[in-house]
Amino acid sequence: MSGRTYGEISSYPVGSTFPNRAQLAASKVHRPLQGGICGGKDGAESIVVSGGYFDDEDYGDEIVYTGQGGNDPSTKRQVAHQELTLGNAGLARNQLEGNPVRVIRGAGGDPAFSPSTGFRYDGLFRVVDHWHTDGKDGFRIWRFRLVSLDDVDRPPAREKHPRSGR
Repeated sequence: MSGRTYGEISSYPVGSTFPNRAQLAASKVHRPLQGGICGGKDGAESIVVSGGYFDDEDYGDEIVYTGQGGNDPSTKRQVAHQELTLGNAGLARNQLEGNPVRVIRGAGGDPAFSPSTGFRYDGLFRVVDHWHTDGKDGFRIWRFRLVSLDDVDRPPAREKHPRSGR
C-alpha cells in the first residue's frame, strides 16, 4: 500500500465544509489541489463531484461518476478516450477490494445535492460497478457507480416487493 487512508478522517465528520480546494487538501479529506480522484492503481481514497464532466449523474445516495482523463477543463468536453489507469484503475480496485471512497461535492455539481459554495464532505460510498462506454461527446469514458454506505444493502426504491406488488 502507498499510505492511503480509506474511510473517515476523524477530525472531519460528514457535512464538514471547506471554502476552497486548498483547505480541502490541507484537511486530507481530499488531498489533490486539482484532480477529482485521489488515488492510483493501488486504490482511490476520495473523489470530488463538482460538475467537471458532462456525463456525471448525481442521485444523492447514488452517483454514476465519470472517470478521469480526456477532458478539456475549459469547455468540460471530452476530447479523448479515457484509460483504465491512475485514479480510474484505483476506483476499479476499490470495487474489487471493497474499500470505501470519501465523496466530496463541490458547488459546481448538481444543485439538488451540492453546496451553494465551496466543498462539502458527504460521507463514505462504495464502488459497486464499473464499465466503459461512449460518452456524450463520442469518446470512451469509464463510469463508476457509487452507493452511499448507508444504502449499500437497501434494495433499489424502484423494485416492487415480490409479495405485495408494491
